[in-house]
Amino acid sequence: MKYVSTRGAAPVLNFEEAMLTGLARDGGLYVPEAVPTFAVDEIAAMAGLSYEDTAFRVMRPFIGDEFSDAELTSAIRKAYQGFGHAARAPLVQLGPNHFLLELFHGPTLAFKDFAMQLIGQLFQTALERRGEKITIVGATSGDTGSAAIEAFRGLDNVDVFILFPDGRVSDVQRRQMTTPVEKNVHALALDGDFDDCQAKLKDMFNDFEFRDAVGLAGVNSINWARVLAQVVYYFTSAVALGAPHRKVSFTVPTGNFGDIFAGYIAKQMGLPIEKLVIATNQNDILHRTMETGAYTKAGVTPSISPSMDIQVSSNFERALFDAYGRDGNAVAGQMTDLASGGFEISQGAYDFLKDHFASGRASEEETMATIKSTYDRTGEVLCPHSAVGVKVADDHLGATPMITLATAHPAKFPAAVKEASGRDAALPPRMSDLMNREERVTKVPNDLNTIEMLIHNVTGR
Repeated sequence: MKYVSTRGAAPVLNFEEAMLTGLARDGGLYVPEAVPTFAVDEIAAMAGLSYEDTAFRVMRPFIGDEFSDAELTSAIRKAYQGFGHAARAPLVQLGPNHFLLELFHGPTLAFKDFAMQLIGQLFQTALERRGEKITIVGATSGDTGSAAIEAFRGLDNVDVFILFPDGRVSDVQRRQMTTPVEKNVHALALDGDFDDCQAKLKDMFNDFEFRDAVGLAGVNSINWARVLAQVVYYFTSAVALGAPHRKVSFTVPTGNFGDIFAGYIAKQMGLPIEKLVIATNQNDILHRTMETGAYTKAGVTPSISPSMDIQVSSNFERALFDAYGRDGNAVAGQMTDLASGGFEISQGAYDFLKDHFASGRASEEETMATIKSTYDRTGEVLCPHSAVGVKVADDHLGATPMITLATAHPAKFPAAVKEASGRDAALPPRMSDLMNREERVTKVPNDLNTIEMLIHNVTGR
């Protein structure tokens, strides 16, 4: 299995190389040369399997010979042993033909744990084999950072630096990043919004002298291994509802497009997905794009669903690559235009996207109302991001079962949940002292040189 860049000018890599590299050297994102497909009977045979066994079957064709079966099996087992539910990703029925996929039972209470815990194990295996040490730098709008820190804290072969927008994540999200005591993890509060954090991350990857000196690696959703790990729960949930003999649809609250792109990959592999619905909050650039065919930045307005407060959805580039017939030059041109504010999607590419994705938007008021109505009707407490998904999914319900992804535990956003539902969302017992732990954080300006010098000084490289 080989991986190519969405911009067409970077070396072709194997799975391990693509995972450790993260962002391609031409600024693009790695995708498989071809997506493996499953026959109907292969998907049907997943019924009744454990989450771990399904993960092995789904991921194995993408990984090639870089990891043995024993190494992959061990990494998967270790990744999910700390999850708080035996099913790992259980389904809860909200109403007729509407199901909630709870993706918040991992160690940091967010869907990012499904990918991050696994790639932490794969990184460790690969680095020990190579005898190498790397520097991971990530940008987060809330959940990726804590998931990365949880996955890599205490590892000898890895230093971790996480950029997050100062004052624009929830208290729980911030404390999950700033209270770990391990010396190899560093929380950096940047003076700016998430798009500024993401831009600085890409700038570091494109500064090849810095990148090579510190052994830079990325675990944001730009990393293909993150997307691949998320493909698994599309299979487990769909099979639980009757796939491949029954179609299913998914609604995904998303800002960076990685989680719904994983659904697109599952569909390419043969999973019978009828609809993939993009759910956005008031920062609705993805919905506007699907409505108009123009990807135009309009600024970020802080919301009660801060992990979706994004205007540059980095994984959308992967969808554009397929929409443009895998023409890397066309994608590179669009990304150049994006730096100036936005771009128009060609009619053919727009038609492709409309064939594969639908979309919707939830206002702040609609999000709050959905938290309340869902709790009153079902007893299920939604975080604001999951509520965005449920609201948009309700607008797309039909004869086909709809699965809405619940991306975070409601206790990560207690103020919004309390205001909407009148209910306190308590942290699990293992995290009950989180708000009393000492914080360790470095505030940094929105300046590349300052951030790079800090990383040089801390790592000694």
